Amino acid sequence: MLGQRFIFGPFVLNPDNGTLLRQGELVAVGQKSILLLEALLRRPGEVLTKSELLDAGWSGIVVEESNLSVQIASLRKQLGPSPSGGEWIATIPRVGYRFVGTVDAAKPATGSASTVAPREISRRELSIAVLPFANLGDDPEQEYFAHGLTEDIITGLSRLRWLLVTASDSSFTYKVSGADAKQVGRELGVGYVLKGSVRRSGQRVRIIAQLIDALAGSQVWAERYDSDLVDFFALQDQITESVVASIEPHLYAAEGFRSRRKTPGSLDAWGLVMRAMPYIWTWASSDNETALAYLKRATEIDPGYARANSLIAWAYAARLHIGWASVSESLDLALRFARLAVEQDGEDPWAHLALGWVHSNSRRFRPAVEELDAALQLNPNFAFAHAMLGMAYGYAGHADEGLRHLSLALRLSPRDPQQARYLSTTGICHFVAKRFSVAVGFLRRSVQLRPHFLAAWKTLAAAAGLSGDREVAISALAEAKRLQPDLSIDWIEKYHPIVHEKDRAMYIEGLRAAGLE
Repeated sequence: MLGQRFIFGPFVLNPDNGTLLRQGELVAVGQKSILLLEALLRRPGEVLTKSELLDAGWSGIVVEESNLSVQIASLRKQLGPSPSGGEWIATIPRVGYRFVGTVDAAKPATGSASTVAPREISRRELSIAVLPFANLGDDPEQEYFAHGLTEDIITGLSRLRWLLVTASDSSFTYKVSGADAKQVGRELGVGYVLKGSVRRSGQRVRIIAQLIDALAGSQVWAERYDSDLVDFFALQDQITESVVASIEPHLYAAEGFRSRRKTPGSLDAWGLVMRAMPYIWTWASSDNETALAYLKRATEIDPGYARANSLIAWAYAARLHIGWASVSESLDLALRFARLAVEQDGEDPWAHLALGWVHSNSRRFRPAVEELDAALQLNPNFAFAHAMLGMAYGYAGHADEGLRHLSLALRLSPRDPQQARYLSTTGICHFVAKRFSVAVGFLRRSVQLRPHFLAAWKTLAAAAGLSGDREVAISALAEAKRLQPDLSIDWIEKYHPIVHEKDRAMYIEGLRAAGLE
């Protein structure tokens, strides 16, 4: 159910945006843990079999049962003890697991039990200090590896033009001080602190990175990187790219959450954009309207705000994917605002991303690729631009190139909040390559992450129709028609972004097999 949240003890799980909060602060859990926890919370007190949970966490993929036990163990560690002192999740030997706590299911509402005291935000909070990574190895000569990695991460983060990054001269003063994140935040005037460690053993190296909210002292994100030390500099570049690309979506998510705490009337243009961003990525029509309202207010305050205009373009183009009636008008508006954003700030990769996405949705393949390439020239670590380039290639029938860019996106940002979009696009690539059963697996995972993602439901119906899985095809089409009552063969022919007529004909054949007229 769209907007449903699950409240238990000090926790709030929001399946729509894939977040778990403890007393208003983000808990760093993976997407698999989110899916498993949601399944358990939907049926509190009931025993869920191992097969049911494996299907919830790994829909369409065959994995060993040990994967489930590892995820449950990790989830228990993050949740900690229940108020009674026991586990939140009980093991039922040889059968499965059961959630033993009390669960309240609720839609978002002002003054709900999960509401926390608002905290003032400012543009200054969107700033970061990278502390020197600690060398945990036995060889003191490896200190230069940790030092060089820290410098590279600072340089990489500095390319994010919306983020203020403290110079290394200042952050390196904390190398031996042992100051905690809150103290660093106060003394350097930053909202976030990135710290980590490096351990080399023979030809293996392990890097651990943690992003910490310096005001609350809580962890926002953490990641571990293990690799062979075959090519020192290539490995250093890879880790730097991964850290930089992974941090960006989590910073936006954290800032968006903060902005939702503040009274809308007191937000400036930047704050309104932060407030809008969580609503942009849900692929729900009501959220699309909410996002546009915030973004238009931002441009009323600052008409030259390129980022706001690029997101307005994105929101209008997204209406194609949520079954909006006035598709042609929405795409025309999207093109106008995207071009305006590029004119206002041609150095902003988001402006080129938005324009490229609008072109792709309008079946203009070459200009789409040109704009998305431009976004990557400006920010080579822009995982989302790689994903959208993969989508453009997929819609144009170039499956292998599309999958290559999607692989790059997932390597750069393995826990990206837009994973449902990535999975859906992967499904499109396999679909145009006529790997229909493979496409079904990815698309089922996409709609599980975003149950109201209309574009994924349509492609799932088409892929299942052509793979011979009539039951899934009929079910997927029913959900697609619930989300878009006017869905028809004529609509697909006119508006679906698939570029080539032969590929659209194949898509339509699959939808006909599912029962679309």
